[in-house]
Amino acid sequence: MRILLVEDDADLADVVALGLRNESYAVDHAGTAAAAEELLTTTVYDVACLDLGLPDGDGLELLRRLGADPVLRRPRRTLVLTARDAVADRVAGLDGGADDYLVKPFHFAELVARVRALGRRSDETGATLRFGDLGLDLAAHRAWRGDADLRLTAREFSLLRYFMHHPGEVLSAEQLLEHVWDVNADPFTTSVRVILSRLRRKLGDPPIIDTVTGVGYVLRAAP
Repeated sequence: MRILLVEDDADLADVVALGLRNESYAVDHAGTAAAAEELLTTTVYDVACLDLGLPDGDGLELLRRLGADPVLRRPRRTLVLTARDAVADRVAGLDGGADDYLVKPFHFAELVARVRALGRRSDETGATLRFGDLGLDLAAHRAWRGDADLRLTAREFSLLRYFMHHPGEVLSAEQLLEHVWDVNADPFTTSVRVILSRLRRKLGDPPIIDTVTGVGYVLRAAP
C-alpha cells in the first residue's frame, strides 16, 4: 500500500515515515501543498495523511480540491493529521472529504491502526486475504501457505499483499514499483526481480507466481 504523507514538520515526518515503512508501507513525503500537488498529478495513493497547517496554504483547501480538480489524482482514502482539535475543525475536515481525522499529538500505534482500517475499507476486504492455500493477515502482519508460516520481510509482505489484491492479473515491474516501493525507488533497479525471487523461494512449491515474458508477473492458482 502506498501512502502520501503531507507534513511540514520535518522531524515528525521522518519519524512517521520511518515507522510506516517498518510496517511494510511505501511512503512518499511532501512538506508543502505544492509538493503534494506535484506528486498527486502522477500517482494514485491508497491513503493520504494530510496535515492542515502547511506553510504555503491550508491543507483543508487542498483536501477540497482533491475532489474537484481533474488534474489531481484523488487518494483512495484520506486521513487528516492535525493539531486542530475543535469540534468545528473535525466537522470541516470530514465534510471537506476526509475519511478519518486524528489529532496531534497521537500515538503511532493508533495511526497505524487507522491506516490499516482505511486500507481495508479501500480494498473492500477484511483483515485477512486468502488465495488458494495462501493466507495473509494484514493486522497481525502474518503470512502462511498451507500449514507453514512464511517469514517475510516487510517488502516481501507488501509485494505479496499487492499480488493478492490482484490475483490473475499480469502486473508489470513498473506497476509493482509504483505501488510497493516509494518515490525514491530507481525505475531501472533490479530490486523487483531480486525481492520477487526471494518471495518465490519462500512461497515454495508448487510455484504460484509466474513470469509472463516481456510483460510482467501474475499470481495464479497452483495446478
